[in-house]
Amino acid sequence: MRIIVTGACGMLGRLVCSALEPKHHVIPTDVLEGCERLDIIDTTQVFDTISRFRPEMVIHCAAMTDVDGCERDPDRAYLVNAVGTWNLACACASIDCTIAYVSTDYVFDGEKGAPYTEFDQPNPIGVYGASKLAGEAAVKELCRKHYIVRTSWVFAPHGKNFALTIINAAENRIRAATSPPTHLSPKEGKSIEPLRVVADQIGSPTYAKDLAEFLVSLVGSPLYGTYHYTNAGSCSWHEFASTIIETAGMTQIGVVPIKSEEWPTPTRRPKYSVLRHYRLELLGRDSARPWQDAVREFVSEWTTAKR
Repeated sequence: MRIIVTGACGMLGRLVCSALEPKHHVIPTDVLEGCERLDIIDTTQVFDTISRFRPEMVIHCAAMTDVDGCERDPDRAYLVNAVGTWNLACACASIDCTIAYVSTDYVFDGEKGAPYTEFDQPNPIGVYGASKLAGEAAVKELCRKHYIVRTSWVFAPHGKNFALTIINAAENRIRAATSPPTHLSPKEGKSIEPLRVVADQIGSPTYAKDLAEFLVSLVGSPLYGTYHYTNAGSCSWHEFASTIIETAGMTQIGVVPIKSEEWPTPTRRPKYSVLRHYRLELLGRDSARPWQDAVREFVSEWTTAKR
């Protein structure tokens, strides 16, 4: 099958391309070098690209995912996440092409107190979630053949993400505390500053490799609609960080739990945004592995990449 991947140079997009390549003709697109250039906010370019390649499917990974950045610049967030997705959905509809759209747990307000299913009513409390929900609406309205995949807390040993930030910060602090002393800056006995991580927000980590494989599993499926996909289980950001540090063997680093209000951010985030894979459960197809297993693979791949 001929498939366009948007955001193909990004953390998720590059893994989607790798997972597709053995069986499909993949056209990786992005605004970065190394891919077929496609700026999703450029309507003419979107229609020209879809018309030229005439894909049978588009997997739409391109997005503005900087949550705080969306809050600071809502116009840009809506331009990329809502209007960019609208452009793609219109172009796909013009040639009856299937679209798979990656969405987020942030479409929910986090007040339910139990895992959200695909049938719960979204109610975003921030610009990022609202702009992604607007993208969902465009896909639903314009493309009969669509998949919307909501996910959360995506991490990988590359790109910009929480897990990589935590493990790199820990390594840097250990290195700074244990590097040989000099006559200019003696470091004998220097303590290691602990990591401070929010403990009152609960969600489900998702390994980007697992998410990519799930997206690829939808190719050719007649079961269109909205899905939730994360790794199995849930935790706080603090528990997530603590597990990463412990798995990496960096136990000399402390991980201190803090409240949301103790971490300066312009964005109000959902307190409890765990996604239940309800549709997959009902189909008997929910085979996501536990997030702790994914963390072990993440640490192994991060370690290998450093060598």
